[in-house]
Amino acid sequence: MSVGETTITIVGNLAGDPELRFTPSGAALVKFSVASTPRSYDKTSGQWQDGTAMFLRCTAWRDLAQHIAESLTKGMRVVVTGRLRQHNWDTPEGEKRSMLGLEVDDIGPSLRFATAKVERVQRNANGNGSGPAADAWNTAAPAGTAPASGGWGTPAPAASGGAKYSDEPPF
Repeated sequence: MSVGETTITIVGNLAGDPELRFTPSGAALVKFSVASTPRSYDKTSGQWQDGTAMFLRCTAWRDLAQHIAESLTKGMRVVVTGRLRQHNWDTPEGEKRSMLGLEVDDIGPSLRFATAKVERVQRNANGNGSGPAADAWNTAAPAGTAPASGGWGTPAPAASGGAKYSDEPPF
């Protein structure tokens, strides 16, 4: 990230299923739109009123792109953080056009009205999300079972020197 970039967070619903593609060099990219509709309470009618929906086109790359395509679908409420990008082009008729888009840095399901089960991806020695695990954070296990070791729900291993973790205060 560079100095002076405009970073925003938007909460909304996916307007369609994420579209996963691959560049000629093999890099994954996903495109999707988030619809964010403001709501306000009208005291005179006693009802909620929807404002004008804003649709923001989003793009994510590499592992994040693949995780989005595997995890999110149309209609899901999401929280997206990224950097605004302005895209400029000329139409075939010579008219100048521009559009704002969001280059996604992070995304997740909104848990305001839903729950989610998170599974950490295995990493290899290069830090990529495929191949043999270089760390023990994989929590993918058969439904109803706990991960064998190192998952988020598993206690951390004892520190070197034989110290053990306990619920006792350190003082």
